[in-house]
Amino acid sequence: MRIVADSTATASAALEEEARSLREDGWRQEHAEAAPIYRILVRDLDINWSIGVYDHEHEAVQPIRINLDLDAYALEDWEADDYAAVPCYARLTERIRALAAEGHVRLVETLAHRIAQLCLEDRRVARARVRVEKPEALKNAESVGVEVEFSRGE
Repeated sequence: MRIVADSTATASAALEEEARSLREDGWRQEHAEAAPIYRILVRDLDINWSIGVYDHEHEAVQPIRINLDLDAYALEDWEADDYAAVPCYARLTERIRALAAEGHVRLVETLAHRIAQLCLEDRRVARARVRVEKPEALKNAESVGVEVEFSRGE
């Protein structure tokens, strides 16, 4: 598993619209207008999962590869060096691993949606892009999978 944090500022109209929406939802004014939004990345998180529609996929777990791109609201004080002020990628990956123990999932689409919703439970996360891949699904392909993206309020 490779985890990277990218604090590149984004100033797109979509993010500004989302900030307005959060203000209307009662999110604290200073967070809704905070800029820049920064990105938290989790790359190539491999978890064994019971997933698939075929009979043989119900009989054994298979490796699933998960990638997350989470847009988080800017910190109020970047110099505070406060662990409690940021979404915790370690806790998030623990919660994703716990999903695997909840039972069989038929579709990677369903799994990606569940993971995205889990990410958005943290109010500091504005947008979650989740890629779920099955590396062993096809012999002639490195992997197959889906990518979903959800923003707060969807």
